[in-house]
Amino acid sequence: MIIVGLTGGIGSGKTTVAKTFETIGVPIYIADEEAKKLMHKSKVLKRQLIKLFGEKAYIDNKLNREYLANAIFNNKALLKEMNAIVHPKVARHFKKWLAKQDGPYVIKEVAILFENGSYKSCDYIITVTAPREERIKRVIKRDTSKKEKVLAIMKNQWTDEEKVKKSHYVIENINLEDTKLQVSEIHNILLKKISKSKF
Repeated sequence: MIIVGLTGGIGSGKTTVAKTFETIGVPIYIADEEAKKLMHKSKVLKRQLIKLFGEKAYIDNKLNREYLANAIFNNKALLKEMNAIVHPKVARHFKKWLAKQDGPYVIKEVAILFENGSYKSCDYIITVTAPREERIKRVIKRDTSKKEKVLAIMKNQWTDEEKVKKSHYVIENINLEDTKLQVSEIHNILLKKISKSKF
């Protein structure tokens, strides 16, 4: 099974792009969404996160996302420790999910695909880009975040330029109709490449 990694900075619209691939029949795995589910369901993860962040990490058995976000805000060491707990669990979950999929390829959407090294297990990589100010605007509107918080998250992510250098394809996500066309084009290119590699 061919794995296509999909990434992009915060506010680039990578989940929108992933879901556009889904509408044309491509199985998609959104790592952030699956991580959140695992952080709620897994007793092991829960224990490890409480050990790292303290009892306030969960309220009424539910992940206290705002508390965790504030704790790792501008604290790279804590963010790294949290990722070291969560990412291996997500990687194992993805492997199980992948084994059940059928089709020429799957999309694995990961916000920090390059930063956490998981790009190495992908056959192709797509990076979603959008102008910086547009991305900031989208996140403030979506999460009712403050600009400084968005900028702090951006600081922990690779720049678009760094990502693009290591990517096979780039989708500029400004206009949705245009984005759909780019998705369709890349989909057709990938299908051709995959069918050629079978012979």
